[in-house]
Amino acid sequence: MVIFNLKGTINWVRKNLFSSPFNCILTIVSIYFIYIILPPAIEWALLDSIWVADGRAACWKKMASPGEGACWAFIQKRSNMFVYGFYPTHLTWRVDLAFILLIFAILPILIENFPKRKFLLMYSLAFPFLAGWILVGGVGLEHVTTDMFGGIMLTIIIGVTGIAFSLPIGIFLALGRTSELAAVKILCIIFIEFIRGVPLIVLLFIASTMLNYFLPPGTSFDLLMRVLIMVTLFSSAYLAEVIRGGLAAIPNGQYEASQAIGLSYWKTTRFIIMPQVLKISIPGIVNSFIGLFKDTTLVVIIGLFDPLGIGRTSLADTKWGGLHVEVYMFVAIFFFVCCFSMSRYSIFLEKKLKTDHD
Repeated sequence: MVIFNLKGTINWVRKNLFSSPFNCILTIVSIYFIYIILPPAIEWALLDSIWVADGRAACWKKMASPGEGACWAFIQKRSNMFVYGFYPTHLTWRVDLAFILLIFAILPILIENFPKRKFLLMYSLAFPFLAGWILVGGVGLEHVTTDMFGGIMLTIIIGVTGIAFSLPIGIFLALGRTSELAAVKILCIIFIEFIRGVPLIVLLFIASTMLNYFLPPGTSFDLLMRVLIMVTLFSSAYLAEVIRGGLAAIPNGQYEASQAIGLSYWKTTRFIIMPQVLKISIPGIVNSFIGLFKDTTLVVIIGLFDPLGIGRTSLADTKWGGLHVEVYMFVAIFFFVCCFSMSRYSIFLEKKLKTDHD
């Protein structure tokens, strides 16, 4: 068994790393760069780092020379702010509960053979409203204003909400754009092209400032809710084009065959067309989701504090000033883990569904 695995490893290395002279050169150069970069990075981030200190000066005092290692004590001291933002400390259990419930809402969506999946999918549909009640409060729970939301909590709220609602909206927009009904088609085209032609940051500014001018006097519309709506609409426009590409890849014979057996438009779309379109569009859909998740950092421009905003605010404290590298590394690692996980699941799903047309 060991010999078989060794042979398989050698074959993989030959096929993927040394299959041609050019690949050999790229592999050797890559190994050289890893050799140069990785050991110093490990020393700075782990071996020479400080995890417990009361300030930057105390961190550097424990090092052989200032800045020789990372001062992770800053992240450790501000961990609550990075996770919960300004959410009341005595109520953070509600955020933890929402995170746990989120896991149970996601698992039946991602895992096909999950126990009692059909029942839990109904729970998944209800989760956004349940989580909103838990986090904001009301009807038995202490009310918490959304301006206290921040950190990783805020990023996950915006990312998950945008992903969950933009996909179905994007599907309907794609179907509308390919519809034979002129009015529906024109409206969908106008919406998609307008949203795709405007940067997200402009839409966020519209949500935070200009939208109030179009509301009746005295009307109060929560800022976070406005941001969620804009982010969802922005993502749905891009997803609509991804899904439209999948629709264009479906042969006309599929439509003709469904008409021959007497299926209606909606039954054809639901049972024949969309399953194939979604399989084909998996890479593009996940790519849009990853882009949306990273774009959540833009909310700092309009006064909401994601992990990056929390880090920048915390650095204003003279005790911790100058530790920008640690903040950016922490935020980068968080986003990398989330986005890489989505990417790997996408690859797993592609292999499972065999999206190729061999």
